[in-house]
Amino acid sequence: MAGLLRIAKLSEDEIDRLLGAILPELTGTLRLTKRKVNQVTGWTATVALPEEHQHRTLRDICTVVSQSGLTDQAKQLAIDAFTLLARAEAAVHDMSPEEVHFHEVGALDSILDICLAAELFTRLAPGRFVVSPLPLADGFVTCAHGVLPVPAPAVLELLDGISVCRFPGDGETITPTAIALLRAFGAVFGGWPDMCVARQALVYGSHDFPNAPNGAIFAFGAAQGSVRMAEGNAMLHVHEKACHP
Repeated sequence: MAGLLRIAKLSEDEIDRLLGAILPELTGTLRLTKRKVNQVTGWTATVALPEEHQHRTLRDICTVVSQSGLTDQAKQLAIDAFTLLARAEAAVHDMSPEEVHFHEVGALDSILDICLAAELFTRLAPGRFVVSPLPLADGFVTCAHGVLPVPAPAVLELLDGISVCRFPGDGETITPTAIALLRAFGAVFGGWPDMCVARQALVYGSHDFPNAPNGAIFAFGAAQGSVRMAEGNAMLHVHEKACHP
């Protein structure tokens, strides 16, 4: 979220208008703030949401998205991402996607994340979206179903065809929501593409790992040799050149 917001160069007023178009109660809940890791300054998305304990089905969430003020393309991307999540959860719990009751994913923060990311991605409209291999670690995560190993079961369901690499730490590094968004956005996986960088952002998550920065590098620009195709390279792993103190 922080990376897309930095690349899109939205003001706080524009962010609030977009959030209000998703759900009125989301207005004013997200701010971009600076954060240092190893004395290197980047940006993070700070979210403060009202308490909500509502469990939603896929149909409930699709209704929220359809009735929002997002563009039609953003609505479709958001629905695609939530549908991928529903299918993954259904496979994990041996039920149909329509029977899945989302807990964390049905909460306001996931609606905010997926819908806002879909709208920002639609505005940027990259001709190609390139992502580095996703870092996976060992450990466990606590959720509504109790303590689970990582990668979480829903993450495993979504990993087919995804390029991964080892992360030097323990804990959750990739969430089901993250992979669902990458799949919905049509990401391809690999190293840096040949491109002329026009905008860039260094962003961090809120959790600190002892052995590596928890961050990502976003770059947006034109493919080399073409003024028509835009390429983005989002990296969610240690990048020594960017994160070394």
